[in-house]
Amino acid sequence: MDLGIKGRTALVCAASKGLGRGCATALAREGVNLVIVARTREPLEATAANIRKATGASVTTVAADVTKPEGRAAALQACPDPDILINNAGGPPPGDFREWARDDWIAALDANMLAPIELIKATVDGMIARRFGRIVNITSGSVKAPIQNLGLSNGARSGLHGFIAGLARQTVKHNVTINNLLPGPFDTDRLRQTLDHMAHTSGKPIDDVVAARKGAIPAGRFGTSEEFGHACAFLCSAHTGFITGQNLLMDGGLYPGTY
Repeated sequence: MDLGIKGRTALVCAASKGLGRGCATALAREGVNLVIVARTREPLEATAANIRKATGASVTTVAADVTKPEGRAAALQACPDPDILINNAGGPPPGDFREWARDDWIAALDANMLAPIELIKATVDGMIARRFGRIVNITSGSVKAPIQNLGLSNGARSGLHGFIAGLARQTVKHNVTINNLLPGPFDTDRLRQTLDHMAHTSGKPIDDVVAARKGAIPAGRFGTSEEFGHACAFLCSAHTGFITGQNLLMDGGLYPGTY
């Protein structure tokens, strides 16, 4: 299936590894020109080289932290008029809410709510003027089913979803869609960090914690960044102009609800 986005330009945040890298790679395979952003230059440049080699796509790198104003400015200087924006940032650390101070909450909100909103604000009017735009926010399955020890993430990401629910209904008439991708347990550094925390707090061996986590997933495995990337690319396609304000949960069937 031709997704109809060859020649478009995408700004992909936190793209040096994990789910962001999966999205960038899938878009590059569709002929999209990339500007990829991550905080650490060495893995970012390695990812860019791998994508270029695998796809032949144009890939520009920006080593910056998009949760900071100066980082967003650097990303937007390199890509002021993206057709596609993939918002993504590492989640805040796990823990007990009793341990968190106001600064912890502000950092979570800056990274996982306010930074995506600022990038949308900077790019959405250009998309509207060009009559094409696809914005995908990588958030978390915790928005559907809150995770006990990820309260910072639960709160900040839910705030982003509430904002997007309103904005997405305003932009769709201009062929600009905004949707959220909600990863469940994908095989990423973030998941491994969470599992390590669970092992430490429970006193159980990490192998037992991993086995129990996989056993609770109907699919019987963790997700891969490649399949996540393909779902992202589809939401960015020319064929999805009637899909907006939606939350696509990818968790291998873990969430038990009907809705």
